[in-house]
Amino acid sequence: MLAFLVRRLVGAFLVLVAVSFITYLIFVKIPGGDPAPRIAGRLATDQNIADIRQKLHLNDPFYSQYWAMMQSLFTGSLKSYSSQLNVVQEIKRGIPATLSLTIGAGIIWLGFGILVGVISAVTAGRLSDRVITVLALIGISMPVFWLGLISRYLFAEGHPLSFLPDGEYVGLTVNPWQWFVHLLMPWTVLAVLFIGFYGRVLRSNVLDTINEDYVRTAKAKGLPPRRVLVKHVLRNSLIPIVTLFGLDFAAVIGGSAILTETVFNLRGVGQYAADSVQSLDLPPIMGVTIYATFFIVLFSVVVDLLYAWLDPRIRPT
Repeated sequence: MLAFLVRRLVGAFLVLVAVSFITYLIFVKIPGGDPAPRIAGRLATDQNIADIRQKLHLNDPFYSQYWAMMQSLFTGSLKSYSSQLNVVQEIKRGIPATLSLTIGAGIIWLGFGILVGVISAVTAGRLSDRVITVLALIGISMPVFWLGLISRYLFAEGHPLSFLPDGEYVGLTVNPWQWFVHLLMPWTVLAVLFIGFYGRVLRSNVLDTINEDYVRTAKAKGLPPRRVLVKHVLRNSLIPIVTLFGLDFAAVIGGSAILTETVFNLRGVGQYAADSVQSLDLPPIMGVTIYATFFIVLFSVVVDLLYAWLDPRIRPT
């Protein structure tokens, strides 16, 4: 186990270096990637631009610029080119909203995804299975931004059905109840897509696992159907779901819920990343990239450990 963790830590470090370097290279080399003209403004002279490039060390060799930016990032002193705000502090400011959105939506989509998948598999071929299949496909097909706007119109913008606040984030420590009701609609909107997808994947896995020899043996021994389903069928069917959930959860924490955060004005890490990309502001982009990569690598390790718990035959070595 120790050797496994050491290998994963070394691999995580190499991934962080590779991702950060590639990100830096892309934004430095793309047309318009030079921040000096944007900072100087439209009426700037060549001397103004040259002074800014000198101040930001943009005339240094490429590797020196990269190393200096990474040092500033990990020491917490990196600042945005456009706003001069501290990048680490801005990411920290967005983390509570992003974590609250991700954890709540993750619980909903995982719980209901498993429930929908099991019910659909157990009732395969029946009316309930067909209804669940249609609803799952509808959920998968609906764009998040469209569903978010429709939900806001129906439940939060003065419509007769309205009973929820219209977006924005309230801190958990400020008012727990307002935190819950402000996030209830974003949680549901973000979870709908994943519920349908997870339900379809789990249904297929359960139907495949039911025909395995060890499941037939368990049934032949006279074990109760519920125990066979939970202990032998569902436990092994969940392994692909664990992989999906680990990657999806990490990606959403890393800022991939940009549309949900934007529609509901949550001001999380995703919206901060989107604003930075639009302005080609490299320091925040680098900060969010490292932040997102860290969570993806972390959850990949957690997924490997969960594999061993779900199936003892899979042991990290």
